[in-house]
Amino acid sequence: MQQPHIFTVFGLNTEVRQVLEQGFGSIWLVGEISNFAAPGSGHWYFTLKDERAQIKAAMFRNANQRVKIRPQHGMQVLVRAKLTVYEPRGDYQLIIEHMEDAGAGLLQQKYEQLKAKLQAEGLFDPEHKQPLPETIKRVGVITSPTGAAVRDILAVLKRRDPSIEVIIYPSSVQGQAATGELLNMLQRAVMRNEVDVLIMARGGGSLEDLWCFNDEQLAYALHSCPLPTISAVGHEVDFTICDFVADVRAPTPSAAAELVSRDQRETLARIQHLSHRVEQAWTRHYRQQLQYQAHLSQRLQQQHPQRQLQQNGQRLDELAIRTQNALRRYLQQAKSNQIQLHSRLTNVHPERRIAPLKQQQQQLQQRLNLSIKQLLKQQHQRFQSLTQGLHMVSPLQTIERGYAVVRKDDGSLVRSPKQLTQGEAFQVRVAEGEFTATKTE
Repeated sequence: MQQPHIFTVFGLNTEVRQVLEQGFGSIWLVGEISNFAAPGSGHWYFTLKDERAQIKAAMFRNANQRVKIRPQHGMQVLVRAKLTVYEPRGDYQLIIEHMEDAGAGLLQQKYEQLKAKLQAEGLFDPEHKQPLPETIKRVGVITSPTGAAVRDILAVLKRRDPSIEVIIYPSSVQGQAATGELLNMLQRAVMRNEVDVLIMARGGGSLEDLWCFNDEQLAYALHSCPLPTISAVGHEVDFTICDFVADVRAPTPSAAAELVSRDQRETLARIQHLSHRVEQAWTRHYRQQLQYQAHLSQRLQQQHPQRQLQQNGQRLDELAIRTQNALRRYLQQAKSNQIQLHSRLTNVHPERRIAPLKQQQQQLQQRLNLSIKQLLKQQHQRFQSLTQGLHMVSPLQTIERGYAVVRKDDGSLVRSPKQLTQGEAFQVRVAEGEFTATKTE
């Protein structure tokens, strides 16, 4: 008969721990925090519970340093954890690897699910993207008419190309009503068909703030929009569903305005090029007229029509003078326009903003250096205080005051004479050494 395998308590707990860790791996869990504790070690210990059950949890310092929220009693959180057993007590518990606010975490899950669905349906495929027009004269902007995004777009367009006309399609960009308004404005822009390109814009914010741009119906409408579209929602690190569906994604509203406008320097260069071509054309025309005049003069001389020759000569002189005057006026007007454009370009040159930005950078660097010094000083004082506290509670300090530690030969502490038998040897630790004694009575 085969002998049954006999476990020790510790061995059984170890087997159970291995089964749990290998069977579950990393799991996601939503629950409410209770009994939160953060001892000096930097680790967190708490209980996750719902209406019907609870489970103990621990989050070690190397993991909780990356958490952006401060756990509190009663807070609903979404965690990623590994299921395990604390072997010395046999406690079934979670080791938390990641933690975030439950509301934001659920929104992130919905965002990832919708993103995967739309990507599988081909809404993000590059072959569906329209290129931006070469020449853009009118731009439509779907955004809040009072937000910072529309101000940034108008400022960039005014600086780079004031000739571009802007049509605002006003809509909320945050809240429950925002999704319907965005969809309505998009449909209105398509129906009117009055712009060359359409920008959907909003400033930065949290995932919840930008949630109206993660709507499935809005994504389908944006995908089927016949107008070229640019998504300029949030800051450079923010990504919404509209960013993936739109024909072009701009990291900021200002960047979207730069995409649809030409720099004035390009316009000035084009004007100079056209002015040069006009001057060359008028010069060629004038030379042709002179050659034609010479040809007519030669014919008249051959036919001796003196009167007609005089009249034609006078007419040609008048045409030459009018041509020269017209050319001179055109060149003067072109040079005047060139000077005006150069003056406007000089006024918006980025060098005027560099000096104050450098000064601001130096001030921020000084403040950063001062903050680092103060932080190092505080940490040094805390380290000294903790060292002194540890020294005060050290068992060696107790022994130094005349106390002794008594252990049996197996190393266990002796707290009562009853633990020793008659004649049994034991070890005594005092301040300056250790010796062996024997119980006599």
